[in-house]
Amino acid sequence: MERTPKQREEEAEERGGGGAGGVGVLLMAEGGAEEIAKEIVAAEEAPHPYAFHVSGPRNLAAPNWRDLINSSWKDGNYKRTVIACFIQAIYLLELDRQENRDETNALAPKWWIPFKYKLSQTLIDERDGSIFGAILEWDRSAALADFVLIRPSGAPKAVLALRGTLLKGPTMRRDIEDDLRFLAWESLKGSVRFKAAMEALKSVAERYGSSNVCIAGHSLGAGFALQVGKALAKEGMYVETHLFNPPSVSLAMSFRNIGEKAGFAWKRLKSMLPLRNGAQISSEEGDRTSGFGLKNWMPNFSGLKNPGMGLGKWVPHLYVNNSDYICCSYTEHDGAEVNNADKENVRPTNGQVAAKLFVMSKGNQKFSEAHGLEQWWSDDLELQLAMHNSKLISRQLKSLYSLPAPQQTLAR
Repeated sequence: MERTPKQREEEAEERGGGGAGGVGVLLMAEGGAEEIAKEIVAAEEAPHPYAFHVSGPRNLAAPNWRDLINSSWKDGNYKRTVIACFIQAIYLLELDRQENRDETNALAPKWWIPFKYKLSQTLIDERDGSIFGAILEWDRSAALADFVLIRPSGAPKAVLALRGTLLKGPTMRRDIEDDLRFLAWESLKGSVRFKAAMEALKSVAERYGSSNVCIAGHSLGAGFALQVGKALAKEGMYVETHLFNPPSVSLAMSFRNIGEKAGFAWKRLKSMLPLRNGAQISSEEGDRTSGFGLKNWMPNFSGLKNPGMGLGKWVPHLYVNNSDYICCSYTEHDGAEVNNADKENVRPTNGQVAAKLFVMSKGNQKFSEAHGLEQWWSDDLELQLAMHNSKLISRQLKSLYSLPAPQQTLAR
C-alpha cells in the first residue's frame, strides 16, 4: 500500500528526530568537513621549522644602507651570527636537495639573502652526490638595489661554509665515515671533502686575496675548516677561520696520552730494578735495550720538527660549549696560564699556536642543545673570550698538520 507524503514525513521524524533535525545533522556534517579541509590547508601552509623567520635570529633585522656603511661586521657578535647562519644554509641546501625543493620553496637562500650574499658554488661529495659545503659571495647587485655602493669594512668577499654530520638521508653514511676517520686518525686528509674544500678555498683566496676570504664550519665541518685553514696557513695564505663546536675527541690523542703516562711509569719501574751486578740501569739505556718500552709501538705523532712554522699570523676563532662533550676538551687547562681575555689579538708566547677561544657556559644542557648551531645566534648568548695556550689546543692545532695522511683510510 502506497504511503502518503504525511506518513513518510512522520517516519522521517521518527528516524532522524524530525525533518529540521535531519537537516541540522546534514549541515553539521558539511560544516565538519569544511573544518577538516581548513585544518589540512593550514597544515600545508604552516611555516617550516627551519625557515629563517621561524628559527633564525630574532632581533636581527635586514641591514639598511646606514648599517652596512657603518659596518655591523666590525661587531664580533654580528659577524658570529651571520657566519653561523651561513653554515645553517649549507645544512638546508642538502635538505632542500633531499626533499626536492625548487627555487620557489627552498629554505636555504633565506639564510644568506638578508645579509647581501649570494650562492657562488656548491661543494658536492662525489661519493653520494650530497652537498657538504658552499661558497657564498658578496652580492653587489643586491647591495646596489638598497643603495649600498661599497662592501662594508670587515665583510668578507667570499665565505666557504661547511656543514657537519647530517643524520638524515643517504649522506648519513659518508658523514659518519668522516667522523670515524677523525676519531681514529685525528686527520681528515684522506677524505674527498678535504681535497674539494682545499681547492675551493685556495681558488677564492687567490681570486680575492686571503684577507678577503673566510672559512667556517660546524662540528665535522669545523674539523675540515680547521685542517684546510691550517694547510693554507703553512703556505703563507692566512684565511680568517671560524669553528663552531669543533671536534676534540680523538682515539689517537687518547692513546698518545695513555702511552705517555704508561711510558713514564715504565721508566720509573725500570729505574728501581737492579741489574745482575747490582747496578741500576738508566731510563734512557733501558728504553734502548728493553723490548717492552711503549715507544716501540706507540705511533709517532710529533715526529716532524717545527710543525707550526708559518702559522704565527693564523689565529682561528673557536666557539665551544662546556656541556658539549665533543668540543669541551678545548677548555681544559694545564697549569697556570696568563689571563689575556681583555686583549683583542694575542700571539703565542711559548712557541705554541694561539687561538681565540669563545666559551659558552649555561650549566647542564642536553647534548642536542650544547652541540647545536642555533645557540650561536640566540639572543641570550653570553660568551667568555679565553686566550690561553692549553696543551690540548696546542696539540690539536699543531698535530693536525704534522700528522701524515693515514695509510689505511676508510672506504670512500
